[in-house]
Parts: sequence; C-alpha cells; structure tokens
Amino acid sequence: MSRKIRFAIVGTGVIAPLHAKSIINNPLTELVAVCDILVDKAQKFADEYGVEHVYKDYHEMFKRDDIDVVSVCTPSGIHGEVAIAAAEAGLHVLCEKPLEITKDKLTAMIDACRNHGVKLGGVFQRRTLPAAIKTREAIQSGKFGKMVLGDAYLKYYRSPEYYKSAGWRGTWELDGGGALMNQGIHGIDLIQWMMGEVHSVVARCGTLVRDIEVEDTAVALLKYKNGAYGVIQGTTSVYPGQDTRFELHGENGSIIFDDNGFKTWKFLNSEETAPSVEAEKSAASDPQNLSLGGHYILVDDMAKAILEDREPMVPGEDARVAVDLLLAIYESSRTGKEVVLK
Repeated sequence: MSRKIRFAIVGTGVIAPLHAKSIINNPLTELVAVCDILVDKAQKFADEYGVEHVYKDYHEMFKRDDIDVVSVCTPSGIHGEVAIAAAEAGLHVLCEKPLEITKDKLTAMIDACRNHGVKLGGVFQRRTLPAAIKTREAIQSGKFGKMVLGDAYLKYYRSPEYYKSAGWRGTWELDGGGALMNQGIHGIDLIQWMMGEVHSVVARCGTLVRDIEVEDTAVALLKYKNGAYGVIQGTTSVYPGQDTRFELHGENGSIIFDDNGFKTWKFLNSEETAPSVEAEKSAASDPQNLSLGGHYILVDDMAKAILEDREPMVPGEDARVAVDLLLAIYESSRTGKEVVLK
C-alpha cells in the first residue's frame, strides 16, 4: 500500500477517544484533523492524540485534500448534516450510532453517500462480539429449529448529572430519544441482527424517574418476520445498571448470554458445550467503560473497505434498520397501537 487511509473526527465528546485510539493504533490508518464547535475542547483532544490540525467548522476541515474518511461523533441529531457535507466533499463516512434519528434524515444521508460514490459505515461494535457472532451462526445454521423467542434486556443506569453534562442529552431534537435511542440501540440492533428483521411492535415508553424530555424506561413486544416473538426492555432509570442480556429460544435449543459470556448453550440431543468467549467491559453504569476492540475492528474494516472497494461491515442500509425499529416502538407507544414495519 502506497499510503495510509487518513481520518478526520467531527465531535470530540465521550465516544471520540475510541475512534482516535483505534485510528492511531492501526498501521493502515492515521488521524490528520479533528473538529468541534468548542475549539478549546478540540485542541485539548488534538494535543492528547498528537493531531496537528484543529477546526471549529467541519465545512472548512472538509476542504483539506488529505482526508479520506470522516468519523462522525457529534450528537445524534447532527449526524446526517455532517455525513452529507462529507459526502459532498467526496469523503467516506464512519458514523456513530444511531445513524440518524428520523426517517427523512436517514434516507438523505444514505442517498447522499450513494450519489457521491462514497462509503457509509455505521458503528455497531457489538456485532463484532464473539458471543453474538456465534449465536447468529447457530440460528442461521438451523440448530434451533423454528425460532420461538428473541429477547433483549438493556437495563442501564444514567444519573441526573449525566443528563445535565451536555445540553443535547435527553432531548428529542438532538438525542432523538432516551434509554432506547442512546443506550439501548446497540442491543436493539444486535437482537434483530441475530434473530432477523421485525414484522411488528407493540410498546410502552415513559419517563418515570429522570427530568428529561425522552423515555427513561421502555418495554416493547416484538413479532419477528420468522414468526417468533420477543421482548425488549430498555431503561436508564434503574440502579445499579445491569449487564445487557440476550435470550434466544427455539424448539430445539436455547442460548443466553450477557456481557460476561454465555450463561446457557443447550440443544436437544446434543452434549455440545458453550464456546469460550472473553467477558466484555460493561457500560451499564458508566458510559465511559467501553472496550476499544469493537471500534478498532470497525475502523480497520472501513480502511480495508476503501482499499478493496467493497461495502463496510455495517453499511448504511443495515445501520438504519435498528433506528427504523426504534421509531416504530416510539410510534406504538404514542398511539397505543401495533405498528407494522415496512
């Protein structure tokens, strides 16, 4: 390879260090510029990660001729406008979750990247977890027989101080939702990635504890396209936060796993034992307690997708599925009706 794939980061908040560390520790990539509307914050970030070029305006940064990919790490409701500006500048996009927070914005950013011939990758690092990969493979290989249940329990704790730490947190305009859209979306993406897409939802979302616009507690009943049922429980209002937990059951077997690995791996007429997997760091109670591994894999994959001219691991169309499901959950909660996904 004649040169490295060059990244820039927009937004230097809580998640940006995972992108920076992944980029600077990868032999295929380098970090050339960072941007934040709080330029002092951006400068401090740049100093920490040895980045020479600092910007307040990402439009100005995108005029550089030494950027290949933009990592979008802004508040959720700004993802689309940053991604579209990057696409119009001919830059590939690696976007934090959720891809965007409305259907129109999702469509606009996906279309912009496609129309300008750049790649759009979503950040759903839980898809890289060995437990999730092995569970998905077990489902797809038919080990379960007919799938019956697919449940996700996403019980986080976020303090009042967390929501006060940034003005965009807990708002419809920029956070797009609460316990489900910000924290639970990783598990929502993962359960449908393993189980297959969802046909319909019935849900109840509420603000039971926190002084925020959006939900801090939610329950949804799912019907999957394969006929199975499922439950999603999501919250940021319980103390202490719990390990995220996934329970999948079919007529011939069950798999249950959480952040510490497999709890159940049992199939009819089989003595097979659960594969050995390493425990993951849990962000259930601390949003900064995140493992670097998944982000490193996604940054590495984006670089290779550019070099090999292929789709990234989580293309834009795949990354929007969790948001479309989440928006259906919100609609069901508002209307009290079952919502069928398109």
